[in-house]
Amino acid sequence: MSNHSAEKLLEKVVQQEKELIFHQFTNDQALQIGTALINEAKSKGKAVTVSIKRNGQTLFQHAMEGAIPDHEEWIKRKSNTVLRHHHSSYYMKLYCELKDRSYAQFYAADPQEFEAVGGAFPISVKNVGVIGTITVSGMSQEEDHALVADTIRSFLQQK
Repeated sequence: MSNHSAEKLLEKVVQQEKELIFHQFTNDQALQIGTALINEAKSKGKAVTVSIKRNGQTLFQHAMEGAIPDHEEWIKRKSNTVLRHHHSSYYMKLYCELKDRSYAQFYAADPQEFEAVGGAFPISVKNVGVIGTITVSGMSQEEDHALVADTIRSFLQQK
């Protein structure tokens, strides 16, 4: 990917992170969003695993038929990256790419625990900050990220 393309994508992701803010985040909202993510993946013919965590507690987790156990490892690493930096895992991927640096080396991040690839998005609450993550694994990192961001946007527009 060219630097110009990565810069444009990073700008888009930054805008998403600024806009996709919750006023509160409840267990019922996690269920609604998790179900919406699964339904959207189903409509695309994709098999994903979805995890929604708030303050360390799993509020929603589901592996669709055809999802593989390895998705859970990717979810853990992507989510840890979001919680460490308060940015989406895709933001961190693009940021490191633009800086021409390895995420693991620059941040001294254990690759068993952290990964800068798309699919995990921060749950940000207005006047509070990042309280958790919504993570999808099973498609390309771009598709994982887009599914989460688009689903959060749709959910917030309904409120």
